[in-house]
Amino acid sequence: MGLEQYKGDMAMCCRCSCCKFIPMQRVSGLQYANVCPSIAKYEFHAYSGGGRMNIGTAMLSEEGLPYTDKLLDIIYNCQMCGACGVSCNYAMDMEVQEPINEIRIKAVQDGQTNPALEKVIRNLRKEGSMVPARGKRGAWASGLKLKNAAKEKVDVLYHVGCLTSYDPEMQKLARAAAKILQKAGVDFGIAGDSETCCGGRAYQMGYEKDFLNQAKKNMAMVRKCGARTVVTTCADGYQAFKVLYDKYKMKGDLEVLHISEYIDRLLQEGRLKLRKKVDLSVTYHDPCRLGRMGEPWIHWEGKKIPGDRFVFDPPKQYRRGSNGIYEPPRNVLKSIAGVKLTEMTRIREYSWCCGAGGGVNESNPEFAKWTAKERIDEAVSTGAEAIVTACPWCEKTFNEAIGETGSSLKVYDIVELVENAL
Repeated sequence: MGLEQYKGDMAMCCRCSCCKFIPMQRVSGLQYANVCPSIAKYEFHAYSGGGRMNIGTAMLSEEGLPYTDKLLDIIYNCQMCGACGVSCNYAMDMEVQEPINEIRIKAVQDGQTNPALEKVIRNLRKEGSMVPARGKRGAWASGLKLKNAAKEKVDVLYHVGCLTSYDPEMQKLARAAAKILQKAGVDFGIAGDSETCCGGRAYQMGYEKDFLNQAKKNMAMVRKCGARTVVTTCADGYQAFKVLYDKYKMKGDLEVLHISEYIDRLLQEGRLKLRKKVDLSVTYHDPCRLGRMGEPWIHWEGKKIPGDRFVFDPPKQYRRGSNGIYEPPRNVLKSIAGVKLTEMTRIREYSWCCGAGGGVNESNPEFAKWTAKERIDEAVSTGAEAIVTACPWCEKTFNEAIGETGSSLKVYDIVELVENAL
């Protein structure tokens, strides 16, 4: 049904502007009250969640809404981070992020694409990667003697992801995760050169068909290697396998875990022991697609009860972001002797985006860096020496922002600290 299925949700928007800020009950001051990078940067209502709902309503009207350069600027300058939706759903029952996704999908279907994103998708179709391929995809694993899941049966498939596989600066995360799993005696493997993109970032960009093509390839690999569990170090991959594949009824009973979840489990089971002290004061950044966007998909079928009120039979459940992955990474940090955790103001489902999502990193890198710098400033305000995250895209964007600001703040992925503590 596409955008049409959210006609009622979009009509429900009363332009209250709750989508622009963290809930009032959680506001502690003006400086960190914003939740949506797009409206905070461009300061015009159309760039907010509510503004995009109005755009969607106009698209479905009898007159329609012609594509203009300004409209496309609004559509594509959004990190698709979902913050507007969880802030709205603090008090309201309506879909916000889903119709915004559908607006992107409709724009792509109508041929109204962004040239920078078209280039990325061409690379995906040719090489199975959202970043330029540099050498072989599995080269990072040289010398580690890992199982090849493309040829052997494994209990756990470690899906590495595009950026972590190809970016020389991020390959350290793949090696760290593999060594941690080896240390715990996990029967796991990687698909290596046979691995392909999860498709999550293509979905964010509006390329639904390309996403589905990637999902089919990945689920075929899961069936081939017999894995019961998929583990990712990338938040984009985590959301793709766990949420999006389930949304399209492709996941089945596959268990999907982020590496922070798995490490937390391994620590609780006594299969990992963190013996080394790591003296470091840190603050933790919740990646959008591990946190609020990583909340399990809720399957619902029903109908609207006739009348003015937006009421369904059976009652419809809404994803409010509160069931994302928040405690496991914090549990892991607290398990490392010497690590002192101080929280930022905007955390968990109200976390501020790193800036890398929704294709903005590729189509408008200055906006991506602006968003990252806002988060770096918030991290510095805690007095922490380092910001820890759980996604390579976050680490990459934060490092680029720090490089321009001259801040002394360090950036780590959680697997780096765990490897040090082992």
